[in-house]
Amino acid sequence: MPRTPAPRPSASPALDARVALLRRAAHAEPRLEGVLLYGSWTTGEADAYSDIEAYLFLGEGHADTFDGPGFLRALGRPALAHTNQFGILAVVFEDDLMRGEFHFEEAGAGIAAVEGWQGMVHLPDPDAAVLLDRTGRLTEAAARLTAPLAPEPVESAAHLTGELANWTLMLAHLLTRREDARAHNLLHAMVAPLQLKLCRLLRGTTDHWLTPSRAAEEDLPAAALARYTATTAPRAAAALRAAARASWQWSRELAAEAHGRWGTPVPEALHARIAGLLARD
Repeated sequence: MPRTPAPRPSASPALDARVALLRRAAHAEPRLEGVLLYGSWTTGEADAYSDIEAYLFLGEGHADTFDGPGFLRALGRPALAHTNQFGILAVVFEDDLMRGEFHFEEAGAGIAAVEGWQGMVHLPDPDAAVLLDRTGRLTEAAARLTAPLAPEPVESAAHLTGELANWTLMLAHLLTRREDARAHNLLHAMVAPLQLKLCRLLRGTTDHWLTPSRAAEEDLPAAALARYTATTAPRAAAALRAAARASWQWSRELAAEAHGRWGTPVPEALHARIAGLLARD
C-alpha cells in the first residue's frame, strides 16, 4: 500500500522541495514499487550544497524499459543527465545546479538486497527515507539500517595498517621511477583516506566512516588535521617526496597507537624498509 510519510524539514529548503516532488511523482507512477532516499538528507546533515540521492525500485518487467531521465523531469529541467562510471544515473538540475544520483533497479532483487547494506548505509529515520512502499517490503528492509556505522576496531585497524604499508610501498616505487603525477594521485586519493579512517577509529569519531574526509574539521582534533595537511603537496618532486615522508611517519604512528591499544600486528621490518626507500632523494 502506498506510504505518505510526513515531510521532514532540513537545512536546505530547495532539497526539501525536490524530495517532495520525487515523492509526488513516485506515487503517481504505477510502475514504481518503492523509493528509498539515502545520503545527507536522510542523516539530517543536508545543507544548501547537498545532493538528492535515491534508489527507485521498479515492478517486474519494467526495469529495462523505464525512462529514468524522462521520469526525473518531474523534479526539474536537467542541465545534464548521464550514466556515470558506477552505472548510476547522474543528473544536474538546471535551476539551482543541484546534483542527483538515481539508481533504477528491479524491485524483487533490489529490495531484498537493502537489508544487506548494514554497515554501509545508515538510515536513522527510515520512515523519512522511504518515500514510497507499495508492498511493505522496503519499509521492513530499511528498518534494519537504523544502527550507526560502527566498524569493529581490531579487525579494521589491522586491515588499515596493512593497506597503508602496501600502498605506501607502491608510492615509494612510483617516486623512485619519477612517475610524480601518479604518485601525487596515489598519495591523496588512496593513502590519505586510509589514514583518516585509522585516525577516526583511534579517536572514536567513526560517524563518517565511509567518507572519512567529510566533516573532518568538526570531527577530528586540530593536531590530526595538521598531520593530514602535512601529507598534501603540489606535484613538484621535492615537495611531493617530503609529503610522502610525512605521510608515512604519520601512518607508522597511527599503526603503533593501534598496536598499543588493540595488539594489532605491525610489520616493523617492512615499515623500516619503506621508510628507507622514501628517505632517498
